[in-house]
Parts: sequence; structure tokens; C-alpha cells
Amino acid sequence: MGECSQFDTNEVPFSQRPVVILGAGIIGCATARQLLLNGFPVVLVAEYLPGDQNIYYASAWAGAAWHAAGDITPDQRYLQAVTHRILLKMAQDSPEAGVSIVNAREYVEEKPAPDSAIWGKTVVSKFREMSPGEYPPNFNCAWAYETLVTDPTRHMPYVRKQVESLGGQFIRQRVESLQELYEMFANSRIFINASGWGSKTLTDVQDERCFPERGQNVFLATDQCSTLYFRNGKEYTYVIPRPLSKGGGPRSPEVDMDIARDEIARAHRLAPEIVPEHPAADRVSYIIGIRPSRKGGFRLDSEKKGNRVVLSAYGFGGGGYAFSYGIADALVKMVEMAERENVIS
Repeated sequence: MGECSQFDTNEVPFSQRPVVILGAGIIGCATARQLLLNGFPVVLVAEYLPGDQNIYYASAWAGAAWHAAGDITPDQRYLQAVTHRILLKMAQDSPEAGVSIVNAREYVEEKPAPDSAIWGKTVVSKFREMSPGEYPPNFNCAWAYETLVTDPTRHMPYVRKQVESLGGQFIRQRVESLQELYEMFANSRIFINASGWGSKTLTDVQDERCFPERGQNVFLATDQCSTLYFRNGKEYTYVIPRPLSKGGGPRSPEVDMDIARDEIARAHRLAPEIVPEHPAADRVSYIIGIRPSRKGGFRLDSEKKGNRVVLSAYGFGGGGYAFSYGIADALVKMVEMAERENVIS
């Protein structure tokens, strides 16, 4: 009888060790969902979880409209395109996901540059350039198309339910460093840092480009809004419909009423048929959240640290939902690359 090779039967295969994600906002949760759909076990560790309404949990308060970003690279455009494809499927097949298809009108103050948001016409449906007379005379041009809006109050619990039904696990815990995660999950080899602006304070990351950016929007209870409006230019303004929403954000003592009045005035100028000049106080509430921003744009990369692979995906500011599932798709590919390298090494 021939001799058999000896091996440790207690050794857990690389692909069966959980991928550990730090952060359970839209980036972390979307990534967990996509990894689980591809057969990878996942654990998410975060201070805030889906369903929380803390001001620092930005994913609960985001505008969450899909809008093509200007001045981004072709690769980043593709990330947004992937997000649109996945969200569109949810809008068509999963009403509980809180994603809706809406008409959009975008008014542009200046002639669009080659790297402007015009590239979005390659992704959205029913795009057309509006004719003069269809939009106010003080704009250079305007576009009409269909786009997607996501209700965070529905989507985050939906994604959490999907993650858990696929075998993913959530752990509520604040950590001060990635090293803490390494020690908590000594058997894992792939870690994803989706901690938002928390990467500024992680002791072994300390990304000084990250910063918390206060965002404040007005929620107007109305049945008159079914179209999304963007004013693109110096007076950047948006009016986002919430077809599936039954309520607004928190009436926070931190509301800046000067900002609120300016937002209402600009929204009235953009869409007077929807937003009255002086809306009734009982129809208005305020949505306040701390956006996880980063100077120079978001970070998306992979690093080898000893026998671990650390992926970073944070700093999306107000664009988390527009990039979410595209980023998740990119991270899945990075995890698969790490798996491949382990197999062939």
C-alpha cells in the first residue's frame, strides 16, 4: 500500500474562513450580501447596525438617489453602472427592498464638460435632452430620464434580513483598531475596512483624509412629488421623491433653521409645483446625518499584511448608495483574487 501525505484535518480551508467586515452601513451590508451570494461566509462588526437611527449612522438618513457623478474616472463610472443594474433588479422584483423607479429632470446651469454627469445617459432609461421651453430659461440645457431612489428606512433592514438569511452574522461592537479584529477572528485571512470616516480614528489606519461632514435635508410630507429634480451648477439643489416612505427624519435639536429655510427656498425655485414657498410646519421634518467623507475621494484598494489581506472601501460622502453595489461587486472580485492566490501558491 502506498504512503499517504500527512495533513492537518483541523485546518479550515481558506474559502471557509469568514470574511470579516468592519462597518455595517450601506457599503458593508451590500458587500456582505454579494459575498454571501457568492458562497463566502461573512461576519460584520460595527458600532451601528441596520435599524439604528443615530446621527453618525449615515446610511439611515441618506438621500439615496442614483445620479451619475461628474468628474470621476471610467472605472468609477462602471462602479455606479453596476450599482444601477443591481438596484434596478431590486426595484423590479423586490418591493420590500425600498427601491423605486422614478422620472427625473436635471437642469444644468452651464454647458456640460466632457467629464460631467452626461455619461449617465449610457446607464439610465428613457434619456432625452429636453427642448428649450421645457425648462426655465436661465439654464443652459436640461435632461429627462428614469432613475432610481432608495428609501433607507426600508432598504437597510431589507439588506440585513438578506444577509442573515444567507448565513451572515452581525456583531455590535466598537473597535479601536484593525488589530482588534485580527485578534477577535484569528482564523480569518480577509478583512474589509468599510468603517467610513471611522478610518480616521482607527489607531492602525489613521487616514487623515477622512472627515465627518454634516448633512441636513428637509423632508416635506406631500402627495405631489413623483419626479426627481436636480439643479446642477452653483446652486446645487435636489428634490428626491420618496414613493414608499411614510415618514421623515428626526426633529433634531441640532437643526440649523437658516440652512433649512435656504433649502426650502431653493427647492421652491426648482420645483414650485411641489414645494410651496412657505410649507406648513406640521408637514416638515428634518433629516440630519454625518456623511463619511474623504478628501480626494473614496478609497478602494487591497493590501497584503503578513498572512492577511486587508481591503479598504470607505470615504464615499454622500455617494454611498450610488456606488454601493458596484463597490460590493469590486470587493467580491478582490476576495476571489485572494482566494485564487491562496490556491495556486
